[in-house]
Amino acid sequence: MNIDDATFLEHFESMSSIGATPNGGVERQAGSPADGQTRQWFRGLMEALGFQVRQDSIGNQFALLEFDPSLPWVGVGSHLDSQPRGGRFDGAYGVLAGAHAAARLRDQTDSKFNIAVINWFNEEGGRFPPSMMGSSVFTKKLRVEDALRVKDATGVSVGDALASMSATGDFALELAAYMEVHIEQGRRLEAAGIQIGIVDSTWGAEKFTCQVRGDQGHTAATMLEDRHDALFGGALVVAAAREVAEQFSDEQATVNSACGEFHVSPNSPVVVPSQVDLRVDFRSADRERLTRAVAEFRKRVDGAAARAKVEIELTPEHSWPVQEYDAAGIELAKSAADSLGLSHTVLKTLSGHDSTNVKDVAPTIFLFVPSVEGISHNERELTSDEDMLAGVAMVTEVLRRILNGEYV
Repeated sequence: MNIDDATFLEHFESMSSIGATPNGGVERQAGSPADGQTRQWFRGLMEALGFQVRQDSIGNQFALLEFDPSLPWVGVGSHLDSQPRGGRFDGAYGVLAGAHAAARLRDQTDSKFNIAVINWFNEEGGRFPPSMMGSSVFTKKLRVEDALRVKDATGVSVGDALASMSATGDFALELAAYMEVHIEQGRRLEAAGIQIGIVDSTWGAEKFTCQVRGDQGHTAATMLEDRHDALFGGALVVAAAREVAEQFSDEQATVNSACGEFHVSPNSPVVVPSQVDLRVDFRSADRERLTRAVAEFRKRVDGAAARAKVEIELTPEHSWPVQEYDAAGIELAKSAADSLGLSHTVLKTLSGHDSTNVKDVAPTIFLFVPSVEGISHNERELTSDEDMLAGVAMVTEVLRRILNGEYV
């Protein structure tokens, strides 16, 4: 198979047709039939390129190019699952870019590493929280037994969903190094006219589940002073999250917050809700500021509970600290971009990615390509063909240098 730029774009269009939505996005939530179809498409592509494809106990896919059984492994990849009505590029671009880079280097002589192109299972976490599930199990931050028991809103477990796709196995490997390319999901690269972002650190994140418990009543006959309105309490939580983020953001640092995935019970137009379940997350590049913001949010949640006359339970769900990526990898990426004549800058990742986990167990290089208008988790998500191809060239050059022993 001729692995050139035109072939990459053809493969990207083919992959994007799976789970395609009317407005140009994709719907491939983890463990869904469309996710299973994409996994089969990926397997077929990689086997046609001469790779062997294996799966581990949580459904991570590994397309293996083994130069020598005695050599250690370098990983390159991202994820193929999407958010509901998500974009074509988030995650999937990185898997395909890694696949093409590895294929372009399959005749590498005297390689110091074997190559594993990885599709991490359930990075998005939209159907089965938490996000980055596959890489969390891989890095032993989450027990596979616990992950397999997680259920979606309809009661289907991760284990059941994986079984429906025949998506598990007993494969395991250790990575000596890892690299990932992803769309930026922000405006910084596009605004500056820069082709490659080299990530030097993560923002920290604190994620919570929030359960608001009130008492069911009639929306007309139950007077305001007698209500224990869970939805009103939930609305106060949403407002508090936004207000706290604004309070702790200034010219020196930013705090972001978000609330989502509301479940209202009993969800009738004439019933005061008795329970609301939602999720809340806070993020910042300033660890101390993030800690203070969360503490203030907890105080405001107590005030919301008192005002709405409800009980509110906040449960920590998923978090990661502000952490740096490997300095040597940053320098190697800068040199690679210079050799290709690609403009580049160093920046932070605001959102979590599988590389956020993997960097804790192996030296990791994380790259961005521009996102048009910074739109992401949206059917209108877009990265130009030119920027995608520049990213593939960049991944290929960085991977070539790793195989030559220039990194670890």
